[in-house]
Amino acid sequence: MTQASSRTAGGLPKTTGAPTVAPRLERPAPLRQAVYDMLVEMIITRELQPGEHLVEHELAAQLGVSRQPVREALQRLHSDGWVDLRPALGAFVHTATDAEADQLLAVRTLLEAESARLAAEAATPEQVEHLRELQRNGEKALADDDQESLVAANAALHAYLVEMSGNQVLADLIGSVDRRVRWYYLPIAKTRGKDAWDEHAELIEAVARHSSKRAGELMRQHTERTREMYHKRRHETPDGAA
Repeated sequence: MTQASSRTAGGLPKTTGAPTVAPRLERPAPLRQAVYDMLVEMIITRELQPGEHLVEHELAAQLGVSRQPVREALQRLHSDGWVDLRPALGAFVHTATDAEADQLLAVRTLLEAESARLAAEAATPEQVEHLRELQRNGEKALADDDQESLVAANAALHAYLVEMSGNQVLADLIGSVDRRVRWYYLPIAKTRGKDAWDEHAELIEAVARHSSKRAGELMRQHTERTREMYHKRRHETPDGAA
């Protein structure tokens, strides 16, 4: 059986089959996402302190938005563990327990030790130089007594090592805990101070030498010391204040 050719009135072949779908235009992130991200950042930096009462209309006025996206963001923050919703009382910034912090920082140790090992195996001279630049940024923030820049520099150096590992699954797993690690790290950033950055320097040299086993062990020791320091400070300041 011969299939008939379908043509338009002008004699041109008519397109058959599924219609072509026009590409969707990229849209800016919804306002509720921007509000969510801003509130998370305010919690991480301790602008909103653990245990602090979060009042919708006050946050809306501070952020220059209506109460609706704030309400939606608070619900999501509650689902993600950043905020506690108490019946008849309202929303409060979550106060981490020792068990929560210990579990997260233990997982971080395992993931980052593996990322450092893989980074050392594949490191290029250009990547090592960038690590050293990030190290200099951290040392400058330490010298300037700039706590927020210190936390940012620490996160940037660790994130770059993860990128160097070339393992996307590992990167995704570490990325999923990165914000909360920053939250726990900020109160102890200055206390860890020079020791942490001396440990970074030793780690970078192991990466530069492609000493993968040594790099993994140094990262494990480095993250374990951070974990120990967090618990020590937590017992000194139980409210979690910076």
